[in-house]
Amino acid sequence: MGYSSMTPIQAASLPHLLAGRDVLARAKTGSGKTAAFGIALVHRLRNLPTAVPQAVVLCPTRELVDQVVSELRLLARVRPNTRVLPLVGGRPMGAQKQSLLHGADLVVGTPGRVLDLLRRGAIVLRETRTLVLDEADRMLDMGFADDMDAIIAELPAARQTLLFSATYPETVAAMSRRVLREPLTVSVDTTHSAAAIEQRFCETKPEDRREALLTLYRHFRPASSLVFCKTRRDCDVVAGFLRDHAIECLALHGDLEQNERDAVLAQFANGSCPVLVATDVAARGLDIPGLRAVFNYELPRDTAVYLHRIGRTGRAGESGMAISLYAPAEASRLDAIAAETDEPVRRLKLASLDSDPSFVLRGAMATIEVNAGRKQKLRPGDLLGALTGDGQIPGTSIGRISIFEQRTFVAVDRRHARQAMAFLADGRVKGRRLRARRLR
Repeated sequence: MGYSSMTPIQAASLPHLLAGRDVLARAKTGSGKTAAFGIALVHRLRNLPTAVPQAVVLCPTRELVDQVVSELRLLARVRPNTRVLPLVGGRPMGAQKQSLLHGADLVVGTPGRVLDLLRRGAIVLRETRTLVLDEADRMLDMGFADDMDAIIAELPAARQTLLFSATYPETVAAMSRRVLREPLTVSVDTTHSAAAIEQRFCETKPEDRREALLTLYRHFRPASSLVFCKTRRDCDVVAGFLRDHAIECLALHGDLEQNERDAVLAQFANGSCPVLVATDVAARGLDIPGLRAVFNYELPRDTAVYLHRIGRTGRAGESGMAISLYAPAEASRLDAIAAETDEPVRRLKLASLDSDPSFVLRGAMATIEVNAGRKQKLRPGDLLGALTGDGQIPGTSIGRISIFEQRTFVAVDRRHARQAMAFLADGRVKGRRLRARRLR
């Protein structure tokens, strides 16, 4: 998987996770905690007569569930026939109940959907020996405390419990005292260093925020970036404004259906869309390698939210940039951020920046959606082989291939997008014709 050495959180926690200890871990986003508990979960799987959930991972958002499932499936390749099942709202419950009937070794889900399935008798946790509470602080902030307690009540008393949190408010402390037994506490890299993330703050009038953001893009020209807004409406307005000024972008917020969310995230992750404008629904669980910058359209009131936002960049040893716009009335929040990050406030004057009005930002790739996925036993190699073989497209022009239950997203170099569409319109993949469309 490309790992050459352990991250600090992995080195500090993994021996104890493998030994079966309860662990309370504090670590910043992007520190490698998913691999830490994932390796332990896969290593501790038992050979049972039937595939029943041996571990449950609870996450605050659907996006984080998908990220964790993807990581666990990669880790589980060393153990044949290991089934990792996502359970989230916004997707058909019937299909998830059917998948549970076929068996699952590891279950990853949001508290609400897992509890719904428990109450319907679709999931039985009597063989579950490990519970992971991933980003527990966020789940408590989102009001999942009662759901989490109800799920924990259904688990065997003799279990291992792992609690991971970027912050440690009293709500998390109280939960750890309630559900963990003599836990080992691990605290590593709870804040982001200036070396990893360059933080800057720009004062602007509220009515000038969009023009200020455009100036930042025309000066810094990040190839891949996130813009955080407080409201869904702001996301749509800002995304439309940037598109009107030749910056390709998409919006991600709670008004989107799950299929739309999947398509947006696939395009952003595979390089088809260089800018994502999002509410804080994306501040947790979104892991995009090489993300160069995070822009705060306005400062959040909660410093912890600010830390989670900027933690989308500067991950896994890379460097990144976080630039925040703030109105004069919000200036007092800078002191709280400086105290939390232990970094001085570095201001940036917009008037001093060069801004090129001819700047155009487009994704290097195009995304093609095909109407088949895991249910049709489609694999990345099937599409790659067809496109590079019969389709005669260079392998270097095929990017990320994201397979979902009923559909697949393929990234293709823009220069070969028409050729790929023409092949998929007339050619065959695994002996069958597929319907395809290019996402815009």
